[in-house]
Amino acid sequence: MPVVARTRLGLAAARRGLAAPVVLVPTMGALHEGHRALIRRARQIASPNGSVVVSVFVNPLQFGAGEDLDRYPRTLKDDILIVAEEGGDLLFAPGAPQMYPRPQLITVDPGPVGRILEGESRPGHFAGVLTVVAKLLQLVRPDVAVFGEKDAQQLALVRRMAADLDLGVEIAGVPIVRDPDGLAISSRNRFLSPAERRTALLLPAALRAGQEAAPDGPAAVRKAAGEVLATRADPPLELDYLALVDPDTFGEAGEDHAGPARLLVAARVGTTRLIDNIPLSLECHAADD
Repeated sequence: MPVVARTRLGLAAARRGLAAPVVLVPTMGALHEGHRALIRRARQIASPNGSVVVSVFVNPLQFGAGEDLDRYPRTLKDDILIVAEEGGDLLFAPGAPQMYPRPQLITVDPGPVGRILEGESRPGHFAGVLTVVAKLLQLVRPDVAVFGEKDAQQLALVRRMAADLDLGVEIAGVPIVRDPDGLAISSRNRFLSPAERRTALLLPAALRAGQEAAPDGPAAVRKAAGEVLATRADPPLELDYLALVDPDTFGEAGEDHAGPARLLVAARVGTTRLIDNIPLSLECHAADD
C-alpha cells in the first residue's frame, strides 16, 4: 500500500524517503481508467528505482460560481486501492486548509491562452488550475509530472508555466483513454443517464468525422464535425464550443494552416459538462493568389 499523507508535514516527511526520479500525478480523485493510465506512465518513467506520487485534491480555486464543486465525486478509499494496484509509492490527499492555509491572494496568471476556449467559458478556471499545480510542484518537488491530454489546453498551459517560470520539472502527457463506445473517460461521466450518454457520444463521433476530413483542409474539418454535433438528439446536446486550433498557441487554425492541429469540443448534456479533443494533421488549402 502507498504511504498516505494528509498534511504538508506528512508529505515532507514521506518525500525525504523517496528514491529519484520522483514522478507526480496530480488528480482530483475519483480515479478511473484514465488515471490508471497516468499512474502507469509515471511508473514507467520512474522505473526501475524511482518513485511515484499521486495527489488527490478537489481544488476549489478552479471552480466558478454555479459549477459542480459540491457534487464532484470524492472516493478516497477507492483511490488509495487504485494507487496501490498501479504501483504508487505515496498518496498526498490534503484538505483545503492544507493547500490554502491562508487566503490565496496571489495566483498564477495563465496569460492569453488561458482566456480563450475553456478560459472564456470558465473565467478564472486556469488561474486556479495553474496556482494549485504550482503549489503541488513546490510541495512534492518532482522531477517529472504527468497529465492527461483530455485537458489539452490545461496541459499546454502547465507546460508553458513550467518553462516560463523555470520550475525545473518535465511535463509528460498521456493520450486520452476512452470507453469501448468511444466516450472519453471522465469522473463526470457517472452523472450521465443512459439517454444522456447516448447524446454525449456525439462528441467523439464529431471529432472522428473532423479527423477523417483533415486531408481536405480546416474548413472541411469544421464542417464535418459541426454536422455531427448538429444531429438532433433527446436529450439535446448544448454546444459550448467547437474549435480547430494550433496545438502550440491554441489560436484558431486558419485556412493556410498546415501540419499538426487539435480539434476541441465542449458541450453540456443535461447538467453535465464534457470536453474532448483529437489530434490531427492538416493540409494547406488556402486560396491561390
